[in-house]
Amino acid sequence: MKVDLPDPMTVSAVAPDTLLWKLRPDTRQPVVRHFKLDVLDQGRATETFEGAAERCSIGSHASNEIAIDDPTVSRFHCEIQTDGSRARVRDLDSRNGTVLDGVMVREAYLRSGSVLQLGRVNLCFRPADQTTPLLVSEKTAFGGLVGRSVAMRACFAVLERTAMTDATLLLEGETGTGKSKAARAVHNMSQRGGGPFLTLDCGAVPPNLLESELFGHRRGAFTGALQDRTGVLEEADGGTVFLDEIGELPLELQPKLLKTLEDREIRRVGTNAYKSINVRIIAATNRDLRAEVNAGRFRADLFYRLAVVRVTVPSLRQRPDDIGAIAERLLKDLGATPEMSTSLRTPEFLSKLQVAAWPGNVRELRNHLERCLVFRDALSPTDDPAVALSGAALAHLPYAEARRRALDTFEQEYVHALLDDHGGNVARAADVADLDRASLYRLLRRHRDK
Repeated sequence: MKVDLPDPMTVSAVAPDTLLWKLRPDTRQPVVRHFKLDVLDQGRATETFEGAAERCSIGSHASNEIAIDDPTVSRFHCEIQTDGSRARVRDLDSRNGTVLDGVMVREAYLRSGSVLQLGRVNLCFRPADQTTPLLVSEKTAFGGLVGRSVAMRACFAVLERTAMTDATLLLEGETGTGKSKAARAVHNMSQRGGGPFLTLDCGAVPPNLLESELFGHRRGAFTGALQDRTGVLEEADGGTVFLDEIGELPLELQPKLLKTLEDREIRRVGTNAYKSINVRIIAATNRDLRAEVNAGRFRADLFYRLAVVRVTVPSLRQRPDDIGAIAERLLKDLGATPEMSTSLRTPEFLSKLQVAAWPGNVRELRNHLERCLVFRDALSPTDDPAVALSGAALAHLPYAEARRRALDTFEQEYVHALLDDHGGNVARAADVADLDRASLYRLLRRHRDK
């Protein structure tokens, strides 16, 4: 299949008449405008696919919203996302890459008539006339999450409906966006709310111990197994298990978790007998598991079973108007009195927070507000943390307390930045930091919820 592509060009913003997401004028109801992808052969359309969601993945795997049966198209090749008034394509680490109007792209905005080349398949993008109402919640909070933005209320709407079922849930999003809070809120609002809620961070447990943490073991099953142990999947019977950083699950354990999801039974390490369990699984990751599937690091069938419902928790960059409400909630959680936090509620200070990048999202915002309370000053988000942690700034505190706070802040920022720099790979991060993995795991556990 071949088509004459236009000359390479810089992709510009979509013109106003090609909006994919907008407010319906009569009701102010957010709607998603459909789009169409024409399969081109010799410059002519031979088949047309229609997209009708905020996120449409394209690939050869049947679980894609748009499935294309071609060996040169990766299982999860790329994704088209609506982003405010524009649409953009994002490559999912595909084998042959994504080419937009003759240019290989990682992520770029689309315009009407843009041609996408996926392997040997060429697709012409064009907005359609149909629209679909975007499901948004009337509430501005869900458990520990707050937000008035359309992006966040759309997230709440799906979480609210998912909480009413036992469906397996996959939470996606950048680090620090509040995925663990979303998981706990779904559990609390479900029929399992009275049962246990257990968390297992797949990235904070040594790989050789992870199977035992998940499934349990029998005494003598391996060196150090001095007594029988119940794994989290069995211990949470009647409740929910939250598997954080599921992308870190070793490949050899993935078939065992898949069997648990399909058959609802587990087998302890060192035994031959299976035991039925009654648990709901909620998983979370800051990686794109579809890209991990393409790279052979994550099983496609396990992804399919985990992603019965997929929810992406938006980053702060996608919802700056929510920062004021989030800051108010965080200050309350930090125990800030009105006298302590007056300067942190001014329009000038909040405007500085809204324009900051916040790569660490809500977690980073919380740390910043806590520093402001410690130093009794409305610090700018761009202030050098090293300056903020100077001895002079901490001089109003007893030495032991000042030292503890400075070290605690340093450790939080260091371990989070270290893992971000190495894609969440604990082994590689520990090697670069010249730490043994056990020490890094201890730091991760210490600062997991901070």
